[in-house]
Amino acid sequence: MKQILPAALCLTLALPATAQETEEPGIRDGFGLLSEGSRLILEGLVDEMRPVFEEQMLPLLQDLSGMIDDLSAYHAPEMLPNGDILIRRRTDPEDAPEDAPEAGEEPTTEPVDL
Repeated sequence: MKQILPAALCLTLALPATAQETEEPGIRDGFGLLSEGSRLILEGLVDEMRPVFEEQMLPLLQDLSGMIDDLSAYHAPEMLPNGDILIRRRTDPEDAPEDAPEAGEEPTTEPVDL
């Protein structure tokens, strides 16, 4: 009996050490799974919305771009006290910004370094 007591004591003291060696999933693993799940959800939404955008929104945006010729032909938007937003068309050529193309002149499409 005297030999069993020290052996049982040694086994009892050794158990917490083995439990400490195993690592439980931490917060970082949870954030990684959360990030991956949200990415998959957003990709699914984009895949579902792509046909709707291509069929309905793209023609509307093309029609809108046909109505507005050149944005440099307009003044900056101004908000009225009642919340309305006015975008006035420039009437005089001297009102146009310095870098805006003149009437009848095609804008240059030079590459821009970013």
